[in-house]
Amino acid sequence: MDREETRITLRLPADLHAWLTAQAKANWRSLNSEIVHRIEGEYRASAANAETP
Repeated sequence: MDREETRITLRLPADLHAWLTAQAKANWRSLNSEIVHRIEGEYRASAANAETP
């Protein structure tokens, strides 16, 4: 899938960073891919909820 990307700087609390890093390793993803995966999941859920009457 081709999509335009935007680079951002993200500040995270150290404990959240450590947890995300551990989750990424457990899921065989990079930290960036883990964050994108989780945000996309929330985005899809939010969009689905918006469509429900």
